[in-house]
Amino acid sequence: MTATTAVKHGGPYSAAALSEQARRHLWMHFTRIGNDPHAPVPIIVSGDGCYVYDADGKRYLDGLSALYCVNVGHGRPEFAEAAAAQLRELDFYTTWSYAHPRAIELATRIAALAPGDLNRVFFTSGGSEAVESAIKLARAYHRLTGHAQKSKIIAREVAYHGTTLGALSATGITSLRTPFEPLVPGGCHVANTDSYRWPADRDPLWAAEQIAERIAFEDADTVAAVILEPVQNAGGCIPPQDGYFQRVREICDENHVLLISDEVICSWGRIGHYFGSERYGYVPDIITTAKGLTSAAIPMGAMIASDRIAEPFHTETGSFVHGFTFGGHPVAAAVALANIDLLEREDLCGHVLAKEAEFRAVLDSLADIPIVGEVRGAGFFQAIELVKDRQTKETFSDQESEHLLRGFLSGALYHHGLICRTDDRGDPVVQLAPPLIADTEQFEEIVAVLRTVLTAASELL
Repeated sequence: MTATTAVKHGGPYSAAALSEQARRHLWMHFTRIGNDPHAPVPIIVSGDGCYVYDADGKRYLDGLSALYCVNVGHGRPEFAEAAAAQLRELDFYTTWSYAHPRAIELATRIAALAPGDLNRVFFTSGGSEAVESAIKLARAYHRLTGHAQKSKIIAREVAYHGTTLGALSATGITSLRTPFEPLVPGGCHVANTDSYRWPADRDPLWAAEQIAERIAFEDADTVAAVILEPVQNAGGCIPPQDGYFQRVREICDENHVLLISDEVICSWGRIGHYFGSERYGYVPDIITTAKGLTSAAIPMGAMIASDRIAEPFHTETGSFVHGFTFGGHPVAAAVALANIDLLEREDLCGHVLAKEAEFRAVLDSLADIPIVGEVRGAGFFQAIELVKDRQTKETFSDQESEHLLRGFLSGALYHHGLICRTDDRGDPVVQLAPPLIADTEQFEEIVAVLRTVLTAASELL
């Protein structure tokens, strides 16, 4: 063990000391740990509303809600109060064979908001665990109902569904899968709904029919579920075509295949509804959620299943033999209840629906910048696809994308005080997902920084 300079909790902070300790001891997720050892680590120490502050006191507009999850904004005292009150009452008890008031209250509250008959709530610690649970439930359901061969999961290319091994088998991003092969068997992938480069005469429901074709190819008797996000995150906030989910629902029903709506991002107001499936008018068999469930004030996720899917487990000796120590943690549940109170009291779903056109319009105003190809998304979940040639829609090579996104854009946007995401899982995009409390002031600030930085990027190419 190597000693390093200690940094006191609660500040004032030494940015240099924190950066040194982070490089020595903190293994940051999805981060290139071999980067310049002398480059400072971005260290965020506080937050207020739509803004966060680094160890040097500089303010940043959090245009990504940390990671699509701080939905009601930073610094909500209601969360600290709810957590403290719960810790005084009951710090922890498991939901393995036991229950406690906050888990019961939260499950009841979620069931009342979820679409259709999705009334059974299984708590997890986060999104990957929720997806893992949904995959296992789909397999177990079919086994209990006499279809034990139905084990395969159909997902979409470039889609991200998590990093645990089962969830990773559904994830459609090759670079995330390859280092951990062999994966859990049964992950199958089809085209997503990104229509930016589709032929003009392509059937709008072509992507839905790809699911039907893949089920037929695999044999419906071997397919357990289809898992889809309402708006696909990876690849850049890819929305569905009109009627897409209605056709997918029909395909699933025709083949006795479950439909899992992965709403880890697209729930709790992100696209203007408590659940993204509501926006697109479909009722899945299972919903996965996390992130905005607590506005990320504390880790929590959930799998929500329909009564029909839960019914086969309701026998004298029936059990879904699966669980997590911290699923339904009383402190997390108390914070989630406070979060839902805020969403309802401030009508943040209504705010997103009222303001999304304005947000989209300011992003569309960047269309005169040569590298801006397409703006797409829904609600406060938008992306700008960057192109080498707007007329031909030619994208960048891997080397050009590396230079553009990591060599320039990421650092320049942060330097100008905007936290957002530059990503090339698929074609290069800039993603924006501000807290749901964002308004005209924040929209104008976002577009001002983007105009400056994207214009500079165009001139560099």
